[in-house]
Amino acid sequence: MRLNRYIASSGICSRRDADDLISRGVVQINGKTVTELGTKVNPDDTVKVNGKIVKNERKVYILLNKPKDTLTTTDDPEGRRTVMDLISSATDLRVFPVGRLDRNTTGILLITNDGELAGRLTHPRYRIRKIYEVETAQNVTDEMVEKLTNGIELEDGPMKVDSISYLDPASKRFLQIEIHSGKNRIVRRMFEQLGIEILKLDRVYFAGLNKKNLPRGKWRMLSPKEIGWLKMNKS
Repeated sequence: MRLNRYIASSGICSRRDADDLISRGVVQINGKTVTELGTKVNPDDTVKVNGKIVKNERKVYILLNKPKDTLTTTDDPEGRRTVMDLISSATDLRVFPVGRLDRNTTGILLITNDGELAGRLTHPRYRIRKIYEVETAQNVTDEMVEKLTNGIELEDGPMKVDSISYLDPASKRFLQIEIHSGKNRIVRRMFEQLGIEILKLDRVYFAGLNKKNLPRGKWRMLSPKEIGWLKMNKS
């Protein structure tokens, strides 16, 4: 097995990030520093990253319906509630969230120790589908919808939604948005640029997964079929 794949399989990071670790000289095989990309690992080799042994572990895939007032992080120095607190009974293995939902955004969040899969699901090249339901404080006019569709200039470049529609024909405050960008707070920032305040933001779909029969704040393990679907990147 190639070294970068071995490291990614341990759940530390994606394969791309593993290449970076190797290039930086922080990876050792049997006590010897390795910097050559493409190095192979044998089953009886001992691999260390930053001095710590890494091992291939059984992979787990946890789907959480994230509630408000919860941080998407593995640890918070201020002691605030994190998504890891909500899935503490799910596994003893070291897992991490795939991507991020901000503190008051709710909805679907995948948590796993599969670094290779996480890397694919968050890489822009794969254009992973994400669908959000939005409630706003002000009406979102047809002109604003057109701007969101055609593109809005943000501080980190232009951005547009893949699709947008009103959830309630009688109201212009409830919308559904599909977007593939994984940039930080991207939906909120796009609406802020239009002078619109978001009251509720709920991710209802991510990479083929939805929150059907999964109450807010609860989690479940993915089925083998769902795991296979994710690995084929058919979102």
